Amino acid sequence: MAWDRRSEAQRLMSAFVLGCLGLFLLQPSFVQPATGALVSVIVREDASSGSLPEETIEHLGGSVGVHIDIIDGFAATVPSGGLEALRQTPGVTSVTPNAPVKLQSSTYDANSDPGSMYNLINSIKGRDLWRLGYTGRGVDVALIDSGVAPVDGLTTGGKVINGPDLSFEGANPNVQYLDTFGHGTHMAGIIAGRSNGTTANTLDGNNNDKDTFVGVAPDARVVSVKVANARGATDVSQVLAAIDWVVQHRNDNGMNIRVLNLSFGTDGTQDYRYDPLTYAAEVAWHKGIVVVVAAGNGQFGNSQLNNPAYDPYVIAVGANDTKGTYDTSDDDVPEWSARGDGTRNPDLVAPGKSVQSLRVPGSYVDQTYGSTGLLNDRFFRGSGTSQSAAVVSGAAALLLQQRPNLTPDQLKAILKGSATLLPAADPVAQGSGALDLKTAARMATPTATQSFERATGSGSLELARGSVHVESPEFEVCEEVPVATRPATEPTATEPTATEPTATEPATPEPTEPAATEPAPASSPATQTQCHMERRVLQGEQDAHGSTWDGASWSGASWSGASWSGGEWNGASWSGASWSGASWSGASWSGASWSGASWSGASWSGASWSGASWSGASWSGASWSGASWSGASWSGASWS
Repeated sequence: MAWDRRSEAQRLMSAFVLGCLGLFLLQPSFVQPATGALVSVIVREDASSGSLPEETIEHLGGSVGVHIDIIDGFAATVPSGGLEALRQTPGVTSVTPNAPVKLQSSTYDANSDPGSMYNLINSIKGRDLWRLGYTGRGVDVALIDSGVAPVDGLTTGGKVINGPDLSFEGANPNVQYLDTFGHGTHMAGIIAGRSNGTTANTLDGNNNDKDTFVGVAPDARVVSVKVANARGATDVSQVLAAIDWVVQHRNDNGMNIRVLNLSFGTDGTQDYRYDPLTYAAEVAWHKGIVVVVAAGNGQFGNSQLNNPAYDPYVIAVGANDTKGTYDTSDDDVPEWSARGDGTRNPDLVAPGKSVQSLRVPGSYVDQTYGSTGLLNDRFFRGSGTSQSAAVVSGAAALLLQQRPNLTPDQLKAILKGSATLLPAADPVAQGSGALDLKTAARMATPTATQSFERATGSGSLELARGSVHVESPEFEVCEEVPVATRPATEPTATEPTATEPTATEPATPEPTEPAATEPAPASSPATQTQCHMERRVLQGEQDAHGSTWDGASWSGASWSGASWSGGEWNGASWSGASWSGASWSGASWSGASWSGASWSGASWSGASWSGASWSGASWSGASWSGASWSGASWSGASWS
């Protein structure tokens, strides 16, 4: 027993000595700096700890963050190799990993969403160009659409430049330039969005942007030319004017417009060589602007490409469903993506199924499809070849930064030549295959010159509209009449609606060049009666895959946009309503307004539109001054 008592005494003494030694060794002055990646933790301590835990963290090579009195703790970052030493520090009761908390209203996980921009950019291998430093900087992408709203993702660094507002809302200072419909902002986000607060490290190509919103070309700029109002209503003549403005002003005021995105189309079927809309797109192309056009969503009941996508010069983009994987072996082309007619098919496909992009709160699409397309307070989901075209426009900006001297023909050849064939997809519908930026970036610059017969634009403006027209109780657009000839006293409270002829009276293709004869004036009784007979309202119609932006009336130019999975067109017009009580008063939020000034002080290159024949017929003999177009008369622009 004596030995046992001695042994017990020895044990207690040893424990006391070791305890003191442990306390001694854990004093901050004896703690060695730890190694490993910094880890964010929450440290809880008891009342007797004093400042020992904080001092220990600093000696380990970490840093102390905010104190959280309610739990007797504080946040800190600590090298991973020092976590155990921190846990053994006297007075520390727990060390737990810190983790981000997401608000209940913003529970959107881009990492797990197959249609997020984060996953989309991975699928097209866009980060391979980001790693090389190509983010679209120095390249401007013109977007002819429904305007752009100043939402997070499009408000930093002069991201958006406003061109003219040629829409029916252009005279309303409360909504001038703004996207009251919701389509243009969605496209702009895909092309070049970049959330406020993102840094250069976000774009290092290493998947650091999964918690932010970043578009395909996040350092490119968007030049917005608004042509559609809150119901998506526009006319081909407005689109022609917008394309002309882009061509004439592509290098004004420090701009460098190298890409033009057209996420719309009509079902006009006259020969591309004579169609005014294809001609306008070709003019931009031959002036050095890469024109990217949505192939169409089959909303007109056939598989042919929409106008102007069927023009062989431009880049016609169909939709690709990635199925949420980076492996292209299971990719498919959705049924609704236009396949072409066997002669003119899509050039390539790009992601277009359930694509995440920026939301415009309170816009027409937001009000109409918010129950199905809404992701959270910032993002909306949409499907369509509009989204696919926007993806390719962003891709074009990346390649043009990499190789500034590329011609449109060369860039088109690179995109087609580097595309990945999809084994499970319709070979006609996919064109050359799916967009692959990694391969495109490595591909040698080809010698490429397209030699198709060039368009003349000498055909019919009315046939370019196809089956869809814009009308209101005050005016209607038919025959060869541009919308600017409507009465100047047109009420602003009434929004035009989209209409379409009956199925028994389709637009007639024009196989040969028409004679340059002038149509009867639009005001003649015969013409008025004919126009009314050929119309029926598109409100709430559905195409083969459900209610879509395009199937339910991007009106005069049937915007071949996005499936918002259900809902009828019953929203409220934005006209006359200010944004959150603050009027944007027509001032461009990019710092340069085109309104009130005569188109950069220059006339339209000296050739009058009203004095010259257009599309085989004069523009009703009237100048474009009926609605003053932002204070400047249309004193000419040569489409040469």
